[in-house]
Amino acid sequence: MLPNLRLFFALLLISLTANATDCPDWPHARALVEIDAAQQQIDSWDDSYHRNGHSPIADELYDQSRARLKQWRTCFNLAASPEPLRTAGGKVPHPIAHTGLEKLHDERAVENWLRDRNSVWIQPKVDGVAVSLIYRNGLLHQAISRGDGINGQDWTASARQIAAIPQQLPQSLDLLVQGELYWRLTDHVQAKVGSLNARATVAGLMARKSLSAEQAAGIGLFVWDWPQGPANLPARVATLDKLGFPTTEPYSQPINTFADAQHWRDHWYRSPLPFASDGIVLRQDQRPSAERWQARPPYWGVAWKYPFAQALAEVRKVNFKIGRTGRITPVLELAPVQLDDRQIKRVSVSSLQRWEQLDIRPGDQVAISLVGLTIPRLDDVVLRSTERPEVNAPLATDFHHLSCWQPTAGCESQFLARLTWLSGKQGLALPHVGPGTWEKLLATGRLNSLLDWLTLDAQELANIDGFGERSSARLLNSFESARQRPFARWLKALGLPPTGQAQLADSWQALAQRSNEQWQAEAGIGPGRAAQLSAFFRDPQVLALSETLRVAGIDGF
Repeated sequence: MLPNLRLFFALLLISLTANATDCPDWPHARALVEIDAAQQQIDSWDDSYHRNGHSPIADELYDQSRARLKQWRTCFNLAASPEPLRTAGGKVPHPIAHTGLEKLHDERAVENWLRDRNSVWIQPKVDGVAVSLIYRNGLLHQAISRGDGINGQDWTASARQIAAIPQQLPQSLDLLVQGELYWRLTDHVQAKVGSLNARATVAGLMARKSLSAEQAAGIGLFVWDWPQGPANLPARVATLDKLGFPTTEPYSQPINTFADAQHWRDHWYRSPLPFASDGIVLRQDQRPSAERWQARPPYWGVAWKYPFAQALAEVRKVNFKIGRTGRITPVLELAPVQLDDRQIKRVSVSSLQRWEQLDIRPGDQVAISLVGLTIPRLDDVVLRSTERPEVNAPLATDFHHLSCWQPTAGCESQFLARLTWLSGKQGLALPHVGPGTWEKLLATGRLNSLLDWLTLDAQELANIDGFGERSSARLLNSFESARQRPFARWLKALGLPPTGQAQLADSWQALAQRSNEQWQAEAGIGPGRAAQLSAFFRDPQVLALSETLRVAGIDGF
């Protein structure tokens, strides 16, 4: 076989494997049910937005949901989804169709589009609602919502209240422009704060029968096309400026290379703008006459979206992490998703109560964002799987400050958290000892109590995989140094509840003999904390640990 042919088949196999991996592992019958449920949800979002001017979901999550539905239909050889704008049409026909834009999400697609194209211009993709403005003899005659691109709603009454829309041109002209009505923002930096639901704000206002003066003043206009205007974009921009339309000249830049497109996209993404924007638009000068335009993405323009602020992720598994104090935190394992420059594989639900309220199960699609550009955050459930597999959640009543002093069944997570706290900077600050160390020791069965590590010797460590001679010696030295830690550090390491400004005795016996009333008499300790402290010093498991430390000769015990 020729080398090039072998390479072709190898790439084909990789492509087919990747596509198969992206497809859900569903029987055909379930696929039909899941796809129908997702389609109904998307149809509901479409209808709410186009009929009522209300967007129940962020635009980028909508786009990802629709893309995922398209992928599922392809996986199972089903027909394409119905046209999303089928409920958007109004009664007023557009003299010239709104074309829409194909949305590109990666650099390779943008490079391919730019290849062999000349006279290309770049603009921010203003995040608002599209409108046609029609002028007769220089006077605003009609404003039509985008609708389905062929027919729209009559927005003329509201348009006459919006100062950003010229009501009379300086010349007695007949013309039609297409543009975006947007919500005015001050020094808006898209990379920092996202779109702030700006599009939905304008859509909701334009769906009303009338606008207040304040509402009308909050709406701006960005004209992105003059279908029957001059042949090149700079001339269209300059002439529209002279006719009194808000200038778009600073936001219309020529580009010659992909690097130019990258530059302006990044610049507008991170710079203060008077509007929200969800990407950039690339337009070439050469295009057919306006009479040939159709309500579908054209070949002469595309959108390149900004990085997602929220990503749609599939839940694969629900785990439950139990902390040192017994707090239960559900953690979702996700099909890996890219968010900014991070790959996200898991996210915390923050509390058992929130997980119960959201009722998240494997197969659900959830929205993920980043806090401070680094920490994944669960925002909401976007699409629910029709199958609701059982998830065995731990009972909150089984875990508390005094549970899980041994790694018995169900206690592994809290017990490991206790060990991690004990060796951490809050406790004994043992060098070279972390969660990984404890996990290895736990796996051998040598830790059946919180303090069993105190009696480990070199020979025992030498028989454990993963501990070489050098690491064993270092670990033993670290364990030995724990014996020199002061009494107060040992108390914290064992998990003594916070004591505020209370004066602590320097012996276990003295502290253990304090009553609730005596604890409450200390500064900064209320009834609840006093009860916790008393319970700690009387708990049989804690008393057993104190006896172990006494026998080991630890100061204070």
